[in-house]
Amino acid sequence: MLRYLLFLPVINLFFSCRPEEQPPQIGPPLFARDTVAILALGDSYTKGQGIDWNTNFPNQLKDSLMATNLTSEPTEPLVIAQTGWRTDQLLAAYQNQADVQTRTFDLVTLCIGVNNQFQKRDPEEYRIELEELLQEAIERAGNRPERVLVISIPDWGFTPFGQNYPGFGGPSGITAEIDQWNEMKRNTALQAGTSYVFVTDLSRKGLEQPDWVAADGLHPSALQYSAWLSQRILPVVRQLLRP
Repeated sequence: MLRYLLFLPVINLFFSCRPEEQPPQIGPPLFARDTVAILALGDSYTKGQGIDWNTNFPNQLKDSLMATNLTSEPTEPLVIAQTGWRTDQLLAAYQNQADVQTRTFDLVTLCIGVNNQFQKRDPEEYRIELEELLQEAIERAGNRPERVLVISIPDWGFTPFGQNYPGFGGPSGITAEIDQWNEMKRNTALQAGTSYVFVTDLSRKGLEQPDWVAADGLHPSALQYSAWLSQRILPVVRQLLRP
């Protein structure tokens, strides 16, 4: 019991649903022809736990679209994500925002699943809830499934936190489970016709490149998110948004 209590504060720091900061409130959409509307759904990996809000990957995506002349005016992404969320919690949060359910977005990103894995939830339950989230995301993308970017689960075993975590049989056990959950995620995403972006291999550089891990020793840093964008996400988005 004492050993469990020693780890409890660290676990709660990562997986607590209490936000570090509230995402900016987004008003009614007035999107011009030269803007790109982005809806980002997920957990701490979308929110950007442990880094500045403006450097999480949805905001870096917005900035990259301007920098590469894919849009001429910045449009703040609408982010529905919190640290600790599982698929069921994300689904409930989305369904509680009726105004979002009447909007159409140019791109929808979905990165969810690490907390299902960490909390040892039923994989079949995850698959069913992921399918429901994908259907909601496809509707928000104007029934264009290819405009939904499903992002793989990063491997937290390749972080200082993961290297010292006592469960799952050590870092190799964490990696093995992440691979299994990602295989299910990929298959479910492709069956729904959505785009799938693999970033897990990039997250596995967290030990050899310490500046790719945030100060909390667990989450991606802004630099790692930049690699996600330049190496994996932007090439897909360019194809989707080309005239």
